[in-house]
Order: sequence, then C-alpha cells, then structure tokens
Amino acid sequence: MAPGLIAGGIDLHILPLGMRLDLAHSIRNAGAVIHQRDSRAGRAANFRAVLKVARRTSPDLVHTTLYEADVAGRAAAKALGIPSSTSIVNDSYGSSHYAESMTAKLHVARALDACTAQFANGFHAISEAIAGTVPHRLGIARSRVTVIPRGRDPHAYRYRDSELRRNTRGALGIPDDAKVILAIGRLEPQKGLHHLLNALPAVSRAHPDVLTLVAGKDGRSASSLRSKVEQDRMRVHFLGHRHDIPALLSAADVFCFPSEREGFGGVLMEAMAVGCPIVASSIPTTLEVLNGDEHALTGIATAPGDAEAIARALTRVLGNAQEAAAMAAAARSSFERRFDIKHINKAMIAFFENAYS
Repeated sequence: MAPGLIAGGIDLHILPLGMRLDLAHSIRNAGAVIHQRDSRAGRAANFRAVLKVARRTSPDLVHTTLYEADVAGRAAAKALGIPSSTSIVNDSYGSSHYAESMTAKLHVARALDACTAQFANGFHAISEAIAGTVPHRLGIARSRVTVIPRGRDPHAYRYRDSELRRNTRGALGIPDDAKVILAIGRLEPQKGLHHLLNALPAVSRAHPDVLTLVAGKDGRSASSLRSKVEQDRMRVHFLGHRHDIPALLSAADVFCFPSEREGFGGVLMEAMAVGCPIVASSIPTTLEVLNGDEHALTGIATAPGDAEAIARALTRVLGNAQEAAAMAAAARSSFERRFDIKHINKAMIAFFENAYS
C-alpha cells in the first residue's frame, strides 16, 4: 500500500513498534521515512517515542494499527492536539480470545483500548465482519467506522502461470502430475490446520498421490501437528515461513483455509489472484471475501471444524478440473473488481483526508 499512498501525495512517516525489519525495509524502499525508536520496551516508552517523532515531524494525522501502536499513538496524538485514526484489523476481544488468554489481563487491555479509542477521529475496518463486532466492544459507534478491505497488486500475481507452476514444483521436488493441497498460516490453533489433517485420510483414499504442503511459522500447534503427521505417516511437508507465496499458490491444485477466526484472510485474496481454487471455512470474514460475486462460484465454504466437509470439498476440487478452472476464473475476476490495490489506495487516501479534515 505504501507506494500508492506516496504516489497519491501522502508524506508517509513510519514509527515501527515491533514491526518486522524486512517489512520496514520494503516500506522504506517505497519512499517512506522510517523512524527508529530506542531499545527501551514498554508502553510508556512507546508513548514517549510517538511524542518525539510527532513533535519532530508535525504530522497532519497519526494513524495506528495493532494494540500497542493504538494505545500509544492515540494517547500521544491527543496530548499534542493532532488528529488520529486507527485501522481495526482483527477481533481481539471475541470469546475465543478470552478462552485462550488470562481473562483479567484481557479485560484491562480492552479497557485501555476503549479509553484511548475515544481520542480517535476515525476508524477503518478491513472487513464488514470486524466492523460489526469490534467497535461495539470498544464503545465506538458503527457510524464512525469505514470499511475498506485489504488489496493486492494484480501484476504481482500471475494468473495460472504454467511456467511458474512447473518451476516451483521442480524446486520442491514435486512431480508435474501430482495432486497438491496447500495450506498457509502460522501453526496456531486458530488456523484450524488440525482439521485439515483430520480430513486428509479421506482425501487420500480418493486421490492416493495427493501431497499436502503447509507454509507458515511455528506456533503453539507445531508440535502436535508434526506428531500427528509422523504418527499417521501422512504425505505432508512443513515448509516453514516462506516469502514466495504466489509461487506456492501457482504450484498447488487447491488452497485449503480451515481457519476458525480471521480479521480478513489476505492470503485468500492472493489465491484468488493467482487462480488457485479455494476450500475455506465458512467464518464471516472468509465468506465476505469469497461471496463478492453472487452469480459465480469463487470457492467452496465448509463449516468450521468439519473435517468430513473439508475432505469432500478437497476431493471434489481435485477430481473435477473443469469446475476448478471455472472457480479460479470467477475468483480472479472478483479479485480484480474488488481488491485491486489501486482502488484500495484511493479509498484509504479519502479516509485519511476525512479523518484530519
């Protein structure tokens, strides 16, 4: 998004609070100014860092994303009399989070989030599902929230590129005629990868040569997932964290997204752009991405956690090349119409202008 915002006339300054270095470097290369904070950790240090940069740069707007930046950025902007806005990118206070976290600690975090949210001039949500739940939990009127989805550059995602598919499979040691399922996501419980593993025996009975690739960093589920694969002798390869997601999607016959909760699911857009048929859980954010075209099938949605339904859907896609191709074409068309980064950038610039006007 950074190149489009800068091309649209925005002087973009970034203060990373926990941002990955590779991401910060790519934003700098796009023309943004990256400000370094000192090594001291903690919320007070974050607040002072925002104050320091804001005093130095005199911004028209302070925009924040994710909890620590939201709390520190909104409070510092309020102290300096600068308008602020926030992107809401996930539901941090849903029932599943309370089940996984220390409840008292999460209550305190939510109270601080809600308090500083009152300082913001505007809110951007990446999905209707997020806009319909999170603002209420923070005491924000829904009317103050603008929904603008994530976007991608269509030119960075080559549609059903046979050469990229062949080269990527060759690099991974996968035969051209093998059936390949791809899953992408950190190895965490919420990603639902255990449901995919539970579905694979049924898929293998219909397609004995099927191979499953899992790309993503290790998380809390890593040990149990690997143990199940080893114990059941599954044809599953864990690839770790990868930077070549478009290539992996091009190499796959179907992309499986069994997540139990998501803020948006940006990788779904990437699968749509590449033309990799999709089987995904029917959580609200997933349905929002897939159901943009009421007259064409852009993916198959299955009930969250239903391994039998996942198996049926994967078997269906792997066994019907004509339907899979039609699904891919509809998905690419929907992607170009709804998620082209040029349209998203224009909408975000309008949001920023409205927030500080």
